[in-house]
Amino acid sequence: MEQYILALDQGTTSSRAILFDRRGQIASVGQYDFPQIYPQAGWVEHDPADIWGSESRAAAEALRAVKPGQVLGIGVTNQRETTLLWDKKTGEPVYNAIVWQCRRTAEMCEELKKRGLTERIQATTGLLLDAYFSATKICWILDNVPGARDRAERGELLFGTVESYLIWKLTGSHVTDYSNASRTMLFDIHNLRWDEELCDILHIPMSALPRPVSNSEIYGTVKPDIPGFEKVAGVPVCGAAGDQQAALFGQGCFAPGQAKNTYGTGCFTLINVGTDPVRSRAGLVTSVAWQVKGKTCYALEGSVFNGGSTIQWLRDELGIISSAPEINTLAATVPSSGGVVVVPAFTGLGAPYWDMYARGAILGLTRGTGRAHIARAVLECIAYQVTDLMLAMRQDAGCDIACLRVDGGASVSDLLMQLQADGLRIPVDRPAMVETTAFGAAALAGLACGMWSSLEELETLRRSDRVFLPQRVQSECDEEYRLWKRAVARAADWIEH
Repeated sequence: MEQYILALDQGTTSSRAILFDRRGQIASVGQYDFPQIYPQAGWVEHDPADIWGSESRAAAEALRAVKPGQVLGIGVTNQRETTLLWDKKTGEPVYNAIVWQCRRTAEMCEELKKRGLTERIQATTGLLLDAYFSATKICWILDNVPGARDRAERGELLFGTVESYLIWKLTGSHVTDYSNASRTMLFDIHNLRWDEELCDILHIPMSALPRPVSNSEIYGTVKPDIPGFEKVAGVPVCGAAGDQQAALFGQGCFAPGQAKNTYGTGCFTLINVGTDPVRSRAGLVTSVAWQVKGKTCYALEGSVFNGGSTIQWLRDELGIISSAPEINTLAATVPSSGGVVVVPAFTGLGAPYWDMYARGAILGLTRGTGRAHIARAVLECIAYQVTDLMLAMRQDAGCDIACLRVDGGASVSDLLMQLQADGLRIPVDRPAMVETTAFGAAALAGLACGMWSSLEELETLRRSDRVFLPQRVQSECDEEYRLWKRAVARAADWIEH
């Protein structure tokens, strides 16, 4: 009887469940989109019932053909930093999930900066003081939902990022893996524990925080009679990682100096820096990549807030394309963007700029600019943002990056991957199996439950689909990148504050 690992991949716009076999191949997939909630400009929320409901339906679909006993373990990966608080007894959320993209706590972060906390936070957590991370989102819920702070202080509420919430719903265990804990702005990445002083400064009761655990161990087993999960009752949930660390693991970037970029809603570039955390001087953040079998690996990471979401904006808000893949055919009808540059700072700019007040812009328009030029400029702006991150990474990591491994929805675009290889001047390696985030979670679970025995065995499962090599003249690429930097300077600090 074939055996499988079930990966739950709970993303920003959809929930997926994927079954992987022993060869690392996909046996089945379930996927459901769910609504985005925008209560006001710059605010983003999800209804926790939508997160759980869509994930349960996806699991039921993925498990349709299997029999009880065929699934050995379950791995969970998730949109990181998204923040939930729920009642310890009833499981009832006290407020919608505040999504990682949400900027509502930008002013709170400014106040903390004025109090001189920037250095303290970076030295301990590896993160920059920003509204992106979970800590100030927790504060906002405690301060703005009537009765929430009192309930939290009485020990009645639990906090979790999305993987923590899913594991709690499935098993009753209140845990968070090290990779997700290290994205909260409350976690000491050197000693792998919550920082009591930071919790105190932010008035966050430690009783609400989950227990930090490694990325590959048994957290609990699936309770009986959970809708969608009936066939896996009693199966261990035994792997978890935030989506970007999971993708780094799923891409087989097990050695220091290996890097990957995920082209999802945002773009996320990570490089494995080994067993000692590297402090960024170039606007990147340091996180725990994973801890497996007692060995902790760290990563440097750069995050771009709007990558694939810029293609969605072109489709949904501007109506320039009717489907995401159409951008490639339209952009390929022109040899260049004709000097047009799109800066997709819809929710500010992430690394290496960290400008909460930047806003989107289209520059260089002329009377001859058409739909195709704008479409091409959108693909280019995604590649430029990743180039920004990679240049910062080279500076921080102090080593050359020989190749970039890529994944995520937009990595299927040959044109975008070629633009990326041209801009970076290194090979861009796209795997045959692009579901590397889900596979990373499955691999972590599979190591814990015996499906796979070692990192070496996992490494042999990765296959390349295509490697893109630089083709265009470097001077031409450098000139276009210089134009991008000028455009970013125009969009910077746009909102008056």
